[in-house]
Amino acid sequence: MPPGTLLRWGSWIYLALAVTAVLWLGLRDGAIPLALFFDLGAWWADLAAGGLAAAAIVGLWHLGLLALPSARALERTIQETLGPLTASEVLTLAVVSGFAEELFFRGAVQSHWGIVPTTILFALLHTGPGREFRVWTVFALFAGAVLGALMIWRGNLLAPAVAHVAVNLFGLARLQRRSPEPSRDAS
Repeated sequence: MPPGTLLRWGSWIYLALAVTAVLWLGLRDGAIPLALFFDLGAWWADLAAGGLAAAAIVGLWHLGLLALPSARALERTIQETLGPLTASEVLTLAVVSGFAEELFFRGAVQSHWGIVPTTILFALLHTGPGREFRVWTVFALFAGAVLGALMIWRGNLLAPAVAHVAVNLFGLARLQRRSPEPSRDAS
């Protein structure tokens, strides 16, 4: 895959997901309140809750890597699929994917369908071919439940978005550190 291809495709996919969420919320509710995104009076608590949730989710993944060969196989498969990423690609993909998925799943879907169907949908969309992807689906079920609970508890998207971005940043940075630096030659 040529350098930057993943970032371009991913950006378009996540933009479409975010636009879908905004349209869904706008058509359903009329106006999208700023309070959906953060609470001016308690944004610091949302940041802290998101950070703690991210630490728990990442900690669980670390345990999975230690205990489950399928988790290690999944990381190898994802790393091969993504190829080498630059630091700016890692950061961009983590932020764009984490925010867009939270806007869609917790902002639009969960507020309409509830936490259980949303968590199941989130898990089912985090799958792929092969046995090693089963661990990703189960992990996404746990992470989706945590992110959904954060949305219910905090009442806005800041905590789940911070957690999701941090988890994605950790995972992508981990994969990037294990890959050789991509070549950016113009030839």
